[in-house]
Formats: sequence, C-alpha cells, structure tokens
Amino acid sequence: MLVSVARGVGRSVLLSCWVMVLLAGLSFSQHAEAQYWWNASREPVGIAPDPATNSEAIIQVYGARTFGWRGYFGIHTWIAVKPSGAQSYTIYEVIGWLRRSQRSVLAVYENAPDRRWYGNTPEILADLRGDGVDALIEKIDLAANSYPYMKDYTIWPGPNSNTFTAWVSRAVPELRLDLPPTAIGKDYLGYRFISHAPSGSGFQISFFGLLGVLVSAVEGIEFNFLGLSFGLNWNPLAIKLPLVGRKELGLWSQPLTEN
Repeated sequence: MLVSVARGVGRSVLLSCWVMVLLAGLSFSQHAEAQYWWNASREPVGIAPDPATNSEAIIQVYGARTFGWRGYFGIHTWIAVKPSGAQSYTIYEVIGWLRRSQRSVLAVYENAPDRRWYGNTPEILADLRGDGVDALIEKIDLAANSYPYMKDYTIWPGPNSNTFTAWVSRAVPELRLDLPPTAIGKDYLGYRFISHAPSGSGFQISFFGLLGVLVSAVEGIEFNFLGLSFGLNWNPLAIKLPLVGRKELGLWSQPLTEN
C-alpha cells in the first residue's frame, strides 16, 4: 500500500511540474507563428551576410521555434557554412519527415541560411568568420557525414535535429556552441551514458536524453529531467529554463574575461 501511495504522489508531483512548466512557457515563450505548414513563410529574414559581397569564410548556427504546438516546448536547429569565396551557403540539418520515405534524415543543400522555419523567426546561436574557419567547415562536413542516426528520428527525447547539431558541435568544439535548453534532443547520447557536453567541452552524463547532468565552461551547469533542461551559466550570468530558454540576469554587461 505504501508503494501505491508513493507512486500516486510521484505522479501528482510530476504532473504538477509539467503544468507549471507549460504555464510558464505559455506566458514567456515565443510560440509558433504560422497556422498551416503549407502557407507558412520560408523567406529569409536578412540576418545572414550576403555571399555576393562577403568573401570571407562563415559558419552560422541557427535556431527557430518549431511548427505548431511543439513551438511552445522547443526549437529546431541547423548549421550553415560558406567557404572563402563561395557564392552560396551550404546548410546541414536533420528533417524528420524525410524518414517517411526511407531516406536519410540528414539534408545537405544550398539555400539562404536565415529562412524562417515555417513562419518562425530564426536567431543566430553561433557565428564564426575569417581566418581558420575554412578548416572548421571541413570538420563540420566530416562530422555531419558520420552522424550515427541517419535513418532514425524521434521528436522526443531524440535523436532529432538538435541531436544532430549537438553531435557536430561535440566534434567541432571550436564552435563553442551553447545550445539553449529549448533545443530538446541535444542531450540524447543513444546507448552511451557519458560524453562531452554538446559544446564539446566539460562532461555530460545522460540516460537516453531523459535524465542527466552536464558541467562545462561553455554551458555552465545543467540538469535534465524528462528532456527538460534547467541550468545556470556564469559567463555571462544567465539562467536556463525549459520553454523559456536562456535568460541573462544582467548583473554583468560583458562576458567575464581572464586577466
């Protein structure tokens, strides 16, 4: 009987946590803007450098709220690269619906990198340019083509588009990519339980992306519970919350630097 009571209390606590998180997300998050996928905008928003006038090598990582009700919970991420002198960007991203036709979920193609994700405005999560970036672009291509879940896709807890971006980031730690807590799937490690954090630094313990902890000089400290990430970053000081994302606390106007 005590076991039954404990289970009942546990379910009630878990349900209460999810309700609180959902209410917070409804209040503070940017939810999906588009009503229907077939008429949702995929137009560029004008935040990517024009390759016609910018010859330097560029790497940018983007994220945008996912389509529909899922946008309350998480974002979709992708990676865009432009080698020196290239006249277009190459985009790397995982798209779940490709699995329906038994194709690889990894899509590599040329297009504008800053297009809306079915109506939702993207934001830049990482931006590297200039010297040394061409070498990193080669590393990104190698990492993308060694992605282990080419035929697999699961919205929650992964592997999904954010699992892919985290995979590449671990292989290219020079990106120093701090994926927000809304990038659900970034902590999915498959049958591994210990790895580097998604930034490629520090360490992470994760049980199928459902329960875990990470500590890193880039991400700070994060706790993962059922795919929802809570954490604190100290450079600059910021709090990380599910649905809401990463919010700087404003105590320091500039990132901390070493003397």
